[in-house]
Amino acid sequence: MPDVTEHVDAPEELSGAPLDGVAETGVGEAQSAAGDDLAATKFPRVFAVANQKGGVGKTTTAVNLGAALADLGHRVLIIDLDPQGNASTGLGIDPRNFDYSMYDVLLHDVALDDCIEATNIKNLFLAPSTLDLAGAEIELVPALSREHRLRRALEPIRDDFRYVFIDCPPSLGLLTLNALTAASEVLVPIQCEFYALEGVSQLTRNVELVRSQLNPTLAVTTIVLTMYDARTKLADSVVTEVRGHFGAAVCANVIPRTVRISEAPSFGEPITVHDPTSRGAIAYRELAKEVSGVSS
Repeated sequence: MPDVTEHVDAPEELSGAPLDGVAETGVGEAQSAAGDDLAATKFPRVFAVANQKGGVGKTTTAVNLGAALADLGHRVLIIDLDPQGNASTGLGIDPRNFDYSMYDVLLHDVALDDCIEATNIKNLFLAPSTLDLAGAEIELVPALSREHRLRRALEPIRDDFRYVFIDCPPSLGLLTLNALTAASEVLVPIQCEFYALEGVSQLTRNVELVRSQLNPTLAVTTIVLTMYDARTKLADSVVTEVRGHFGAAVCANVIPRTVRISEAPSFGEPITVHDPTSRGAIAYRELAKEVSGVSS
């Protein structure tokens, strides 16, 4: 799978940068942006939900945070850019029941508006994915303006939504590059486990490359700590380490590790619907308030 650096005229290889350098690669902007008054925030807010490490809660956070923001009355669009299609199935969207997917949008110039499906949650909409998207990494290579396809598709409808979350695959290939080019902000879920920061340095370096050469407005503004287990000292040490590196970009609300969050996708529901009173649902509702600037 191609690396983002193959598609940007990068001045150097991106490999194994020390974590101490992370704050110099776009997160400095994130910390200042996170501290700004949300009243001055430009809407719509378009987030690329990215982390090249798998199993950190990217899809879980995109779906549940999106659902919680929709419950607050905001129109929310989730774009499923992962060929696994977990955001689509997690919201109860059957791939046999729609005509177009993000594959058609990126490769066949289908209008994004024709791809969007309503979910069972008021104000929450989904642009679904299918396994066909797995071939897009290769098919996009010879395509004209390959890095800007999602950005161009999103432009006609972006003002129809208050929040847009682009659920990225666990890689730094052309799909993620399209997401970073289309977004104005990057949301990075980081799990409270060993090797939590693995790969984050390379992600932030790639964000800086995209920001400098393709999308000057891009910044890592939101870091969400996931899978927190209060029973372990390791979780607390990871929280301390992440906050030390990323400062104000790290959300105050932490997402706990719970069985209910894990089982909700199998029912095609976000946790806020599956078990509204659970710790996970409460955590995502509080996170939504924090992201949107609503007082608890």
